Amino acid sequence: MERDVRPWGIYEVLLDEEHCKVKQILVVPSGRLSLQSHKKRQEHWFIVTGTAKVQLNNNNRILKSGDCINVPLGAKHRMENIGEDNLIFIEVQTGEYFGEDDIIRYEDDYDRT
Repeated sequence: MERDVRPWGIYEVLLDEEHCKVKQILVVPSGRLSLQSHKKRQEHWFIVTGTAKVQLNNNNRILKSGDCINVPLGAKHRMENIGEDNLIFIEVQTGEYFGEDDIIRYEDDYDRT
């Protein structure tokens, strides 16, 4: 399985098929992913443990264990851990391409482009 350490935590690929990719993502307390969008995939996030603040376009939502949200193709989105424990969520990507080069970053706490 592919595993990648990022400044905000770790992700592990659980499934990688032609039309679907599934990741388990761990975000450390106060960590947050970049504000981003994708041209070739949409995502579905399911919160396993922790408390998340999700930005989807211009709206913010608080999600907890058992909650989920759909991230449509092209939507600006960001996940942030606002709890005191690790946030773990499952990300299901569907579409035509799942490479990391399909990330368009608008804001990033870690100066990535």
